[in-house]
Amino acid sequence: MRERIQIGIDSFAAAHTDTSRALDATERLRNLIEEIEHADQVGLDSFGIGEHHRKDFLDSAPAVILAAAAARTSRIRLTSAVTVLSAADPVRVFQEFATLDLLSQGRAEMVVGRGSSIEAFPLFGFRLEDYDSLFAEKLDLLLKIRENEHVTWSGKYRPALTGQASIRDRCRIHCPSGWALVGPRSLSSEQASSDFH
Repeated sequence: MRERIQIGIDSFAAAHTDTSRALDATERLRNLIEEIEHADQVGLDSFGIGEHHRKDFLDSAPAVILAAAAARTSRIRLTSAVTVLSAADPVRVFQEFATLDLLSQGRAEMVVGRGSSIEAFPLFGFRLEDYDSLFAEKLDLLLKIRENEHVTWSGKYRPALTGQASIRDRCRIHCPSGWALVGPRSLSSEQASSDFH
């Protein structure tokens, strides 16, 4: 039996039209939620929201957009496309998507990567020289959180975790079931895939 091909849409929530006409930000986000709702109604499998931190995109908080969509959809998988893990706190990212998974009743997915746009690095106080090492360290922590109820961990770019009360409390009903990885250049795609799935 052949597996069914799955079809989805990714959006960067552009703040302008195809002809570069600026859009009202409130109206654009309202329309985006309606687009996700329509995608759910017509049977698409997934809808992903990117992450950018510059004025031409409105997707600086993708988990918030996806949570709004969760309240208006019932079947479609809701995913990041891509979460810029290098410039984020893995604990916060995990908890945001675990909460989204609860709100969506198990439809949250997370795609993480280093980010092809660099504006997030200086905005959040990181150096571009640490591009690869930031991602490797933060991915290591995210994977440990995914696998363990209590985490003891230390690294260079984030305060240590010493077995604090469960980071995963929010996932007692569902944990994000969909995980994908856009790996650093130093990881092969086979190694990245085996580490993350």
